[in-house]
Amino acid sequence: MSPAQILASGYLVVILIGTIFLTLPIATVDGQGLALIDSLFTATSATCVTGLIVVNTGSTFTMFGQMVIMILIQIGGLGIMTMSTAFALITGRRISLRQRLVIQEDLNQMGISGLLRLIQYILTVTFVIEGTGAVLLFTRLIRDYPLGKAIFHSVFHAVSAFNNAGFDLFGSSLETYVGDLVINLTVVMLIILGGLGFAVLAELYDKRKITSLHAKMVVMTTLVLLVSGFILFFALEYNNSATMGNLNLGEKILASLFLSITPRTAGFNTVSTSALHQSTLFLIMIFMFIGASPGSTGGGIKTTTVGTLFASIWTTIRGKNDVEAFNRRLDYEIIDKAFAILLLSIMVILIMTFVLSITESLNLIDILFETISAFGTVGLSTGVTASLSKIGRVLIIMTMFAGRVGPLTLAVAMSENRKKAQFHYPKEKIIVG
Repeated sequence: MSPAQILASGYLVVILIGTIFLTLPIATVDGQGLALIDSLFTATSATCVTGLIVVNTGSTFTMFGQMVIMILIQIGGLGIMTMSTAFALITGRRISLRQRLVIQEDLNQMGISGLLRLIQYILTVTFVIEGTGAVLLFTRLIRDYPLGKAIFHSVFHAVSAFNNAGFDLFGSSLETYVGDLVINLTVVMLIILGGLGFAVLAELYDKRKITSLHAKMVVMTTLVLLVSGFILFFALEYNNSATMGNLNLGEKILASLFLSITPRTAGFNTVSTSALHQSTLFLIMIFMFIGASPGSTGGGIKTTTVGTLFASIWTTIRGKNDVEAFNRRLDYEIIDKAFAILLLSIMVILIMTFVLSITESLNLIDILFETISAFGTVGLSTGVTASLSKIGRVLIIMTMFAGRVGPLTLAVAMSENRKKAQFHYPKEKIIVG
């Protein structure tokens, strides 16, 4: 099996194990266990750190079921190879070259050197950030819940936020805390740190500054999306009485900030998604499609992919031969990969949207929003997830899986072993545009 096939199979195995656990009577409050299709949907959503739900997580599952979901989120967010490598290191097993290649594929790294050190760093940083986030959330949730429940809720939501999963135990996401400074800022920081990518966090920690082209592109694209999103969402929803219209200025600023960050694959919401203007929903779909950064806990086509595409387009417009960014020249192999990811992602979304428009009696914008949310492993919904047919749920499951594994990785896994061509055909030009 190729690294891509091993990776896709690994995620599939984790999803199936999670499905079995969620069908057990001990997993649900009614003692009946969850229906198979709903268990598969929930396990896929958790492992793919999406957050789309067909049942209420807080009221449907027991603490056992919620812990299963939290573990699936942690495995899916960090990557199955990170978790399996951590287990191998703990038990003293040797990491083979093939395993390192799979780790490289899973973490979206450019080489295999320093992978084990990166994994050790990932585990340390993850538990420190999640632990800090849980403590901060606990200082606020202890006012609303008994001690034991406040502790579990704090840990669950810290794990869910850092891994950009969007699962919540409140029943209405974070709408109750729309104006709460502690909850909002803690969740926002967890989402941002989880979405930057571990390689960028490691560079910031080691060097105290950004030096690599990768980190510069990640940070710059993230800042542009965050600032532009904040301004646009604030303007679009300012007078919408169903979302931010009745909030005071401080709460509107907080809600706009949260709304500019959460579509980047997090899935939490502090205002009702179904009540947003269509223009706002369209903008959110763009943000969901872009997603987080490579090697992070988030999904989407990634910030560096978008940065590479814009750099390539700008090069074509200027008539230059080299694609440049931050005084560096980009390799054409990276540019080809970026365009392949873009086109494959659009194909997946269009095909799934088309089929869902046949199987479901829903508005097209709701279907498109749900599909992009599933592919970007976001979890935001206009409220139609629970009303999907069994076929519709299977299609969304497939979309979430494709979004988490990656369309290019999945395409490679399904294709024959790739071999470099030993010859080149004659070159000939065609007319485009």
